[in-house]
Amino acid sequence: MKKEYWIILIAYIAMQLSSLFGVPLVLLAADALGQNPENMQILAVAYWLVISFTITLIITLLLLRKEMKRGLDRDASSIAGSVGWAIGGIFLALIAQATAASIENLIGIEMGSENTQQIIRIIEASPIVILISSVIGPILEEIVFRKVIFGSLHKRFNFFLSALISSVIFALAHFEPEHVLLYSAMGFTFAFLYVKTKRIIVPIFAHVAMNTFVAVVQLNQDNMQKWLKEMENMQSFISFF
Repeated sequence: MKKEYWIILIAYIAMQLSSLFGVPLVLLAADALGQNPENMQILAVAYWLVISFTITLIITLLLLRKEMKRGLDRDASSIAGSVGWAIGGIFLALIAQATAASIENLIGIEMGSENTQQIIRIIEASPIVILISSVIGPILEEIVFRKVIFGSLHKRFNFFLSALISSVIFALAHFEPEHVLLYSAMGFTFAFLYVKTKRIIVPIFAHVAMNTFVAVVQLNQDNMQKWLKEMENMQSFISFF
């Protein structure tokens, strides 16, 4: 594995662990500025997420700048083909997620992700965090888990084994071992898109779009339920006539 890739992995792991000191640091700064620490608990998490993810993405892009200058793989898909796979990849990821969730439900694993719900609560407290969950986070994850980990493994092993190892690591990195099947299914999908097009931007696009879709749906659940109720009432009214 390239030296730059090792540094990216170390930076990503450090980012994941940084909240242990980063959040208390933000709370300490807030207290010094006269803010009530109790009221700042969730905001401190939000602020540190923005700071740590942004810094890590900048470091990652700087480390990859020479590689990006060299251009694309000669076998990379055309722009039109990549756009098609990027758009189709959104539906593939959603289908993979729904299928894995159904299997988990059949074997007795409760549906719903505590990780997702926690992120939604943070977004509600500080809307800027949606940039992390929907844009910066997916970009970082695709670079780390698909380009660095999967890409390095795929040079030595076949697709299935490389995708399996990288997808399980991807799943465990979300700290929800009970949903390892769910996250692994998405990891396989994004790995497939990367191999198919040889453009990391394709799984990035699909991942960003899927996370954005999930966030929008979760944030508007009450409005959607109200709209569905209104549609049911309207249907009953029309049926009466």
